[in-house]
Amino acid sequence: MWQYRGFIALQWVMERLPRRLGYALAIVVARVAFLGARKARDRVMFNLRRAVPEVSEPELIRLTYRNFRNHAKAYADLMRLPRMRVEDLRPLLVTEGEEHLQAALEHGRGVFVISAHMGSWEIAAATWAATLSPVSLFAEVLEPPEMYDWYKRTRARLGISVLPLTHGGLRQVMRALDANEMVITAIDRDVLGTGRKFDFFGHPASIPTGPMDLSLRRGTPILPVCVYRLPDDRLKAVGYPAILETPTADRAADVERVTNRLLRSLEGIIRERPDQWHLPHRIWEDGP
Repeated sequence: MWQYRGFIALQWVMERLPRRLGYALAIVVARVAFLGARKARDRVMFNLRRAVPEVSEPELIRLTYRNFRNHAKAYADLMRLPRMRVEDLRPLLVTEGEEHLQAALEHGRGVFVISAHMGSWEIAAATWAATLSPVSLFAEVLEPPEMYDWYKRTRARLGISVLPLTHGGLRQVMRALDANEMVITAIDRDVLGTGRKFDFFGHPASIPTGPMDLSLRRGTPILPVCVYRLPDDRLKAVGYPAILETPTADRAADVERVTNRLLRSLEGIIRERPDQWHLPHRIWEDGP
């Protein structure tokens, strides 16, 4: 509970500050976390070393610190949302490849927007919900419950539904797809522990395959998307051509093929901007 109260206290301050001062406070928090949160720092460094093994140790440390800064700014964006309107968010988003998303929606089977843990997704999702199609985030259930409720309320007022990353939440995902909505999720972390082993940055990692299996079963396009921060602190969302493969008699091989296509795409996205891949969690079995 103390973590939630601390979050709410910081959020109360953050939403009342001008955006520039909010980011300045976020950078201070990032520096404290980088120095004090040893476990999170070690995990981020380990994951980044896998993503960009060619960097030197000093550069890896600098890269990890920049990652903490960008992650803190993403939290600053989130904390400011209770006072924001969609009209306020639109100027903060630059889009590229939106035609791929529109083409995917034309299939009428919903769209799985698949990405990694990068950027401030709420800004992109709120803009899309207001201009293109209803949007749902299929994401892990946070603890404590009060924190998860805050996330749901904050996103709902901007037109974003939050679907729990549980077996029950999967039924809500299918209803959203039936209504031709967008469902956003990330596959670079197996939260439920039900995934299969795939090569990810040259090492076996457990990857959730539910979206790929549903895509093949239902004819739902999969759209790889990344959201990342620009130097002026606007966000850029980039959509790539949709993946929609015809299933064969070998469903397991089909899922493996589509998942590998997605992972190769995500690896390229992460390698281009490793300082924005915010994942202080264990991905590989030999990780800290």
